Amino acid sequence: MRNTRALALTAVATTLLTACATAPTTGPMSFFITSVGSGKGADLGGLAGADAHCQRLASAANAGGKTWRAYLSVPGSFAQGSNPAVQGTHARDRIGKGPWYNAKGALIARDLDHLHNGNNISKSTALDEKGNPIKGRGEQPNEHDILTGSRADGTAFAPQTDTTCKAWTSSSDGSAIVGHHDRTGPLNDNWSTSWNFSHQSAGCSQEALVRTGGAGRFYCFATGN
Repeated sequence: MRNTRALALTAVATTLLTACATAPTTGPMSFFITSVGSGKGADLGGLAGADAHCQRLASAANAGGKTWRAYLSVPGSFAQGSNPAVQGTHARDRIGKGPWYNAKGALIARDLDHLHNGNNISKSTALDEKGNPIKGRGEQPNEHDILTGSRADGTAFAPQTDTTCKAWTSSSDGSAIVGHHDRTGPLNDNWSTSWNFSHQSAGCSQEALVRTGGAGRFYCFATGN
């Protein structure tokens, strides 16, 4: 009898812990794709300018009471002469711990691990701050390239190659890593279906981003709910 009661109590405790660890399936908006870019290609005014853009769009959508951050990485730099080395900035370290929900309240990811392995990002869920879908592959124009500058795990690249259009300040020289919000591409390989690490853009100008299949949009996350 005692063993039976102990097993029952253990089962109840496990159920309660699981329930506590599981995020609700709906919640207030804490994730969106920008409805518009900066208008200057990948020149977002650096990370600070990108964050401010997220905050402005969120405020216009009545969600400005939270702190919003752009999901963007920036590589560090090696030591040169009297200049010390600078550590990179990782997108995953900028956006809080989750959970995150889209403009219609649907769960995007429970936490950072879920976001980078098994999230619910798709064309139907990766909405802008107004709740509108973003055009994807097969539509005109295709705008599925979302600026990230990140590897699949949400970290920055090594400094040797420009992957962020000069730390999100260039609208001419350079290139940027993008992901596909609709999780589709010309092939079914992992790079083609990745939301945050698909390929490099053709350049940093608005025209170059459009030519690659984007519009200068990026992901925004609320750092707390």
